[in-house]
Amino acid sequence: MTTSAPAASLGRTTHRVLWGLQIVIGLFFVIASAIPKFYGDPFAVWLFEQIGAGQWFRFLVGVLELAGGIGLLIPRLAAPAAIGLMGLMIGAAFTQAVVLGAPAGMVTPAILFVLLAPIAWGRREQLSALLSSRTR
Repeated sequence: MTTSAPAASLGRTTHRVLWGLQIVIGLFFVIASAIPKFYGDPFAVWLFEQIGAGQWFRFLVGVLELAGGIGLLIPRLAAPAAIGLMGLMIGAAFTQAVVLGAPAGMVTPAILFVLLAPIAWGRREQLSALLSSRTR
């Protein structure tokens, strides 16, 4: 599969919109979400104390967000990264609503989930190619 095949099957405009989403969301996860968790932003530390899982969990979530954010910027990894981040957002929404008792905190994970879904769907051909290359 060539790199122009997904663009041709999706349409040029859709391909560009997906890339724009991937770049913006990928940078968001790396810069605004993962990095503060690594350098010990006081809000991140406090939030993970409230969750009660320990600060190791803050680093784990930071690693997952960093990997997902970078994955969105790599063409063949965009779909699995989007799917993984969607799962992470489900966990974040659940944690906000159930563990922290703050249903209003579900808004950001829900918005990110909705923005990640078209990336996962639009890049499904690349995911299929990646999975089929693993089974050979």
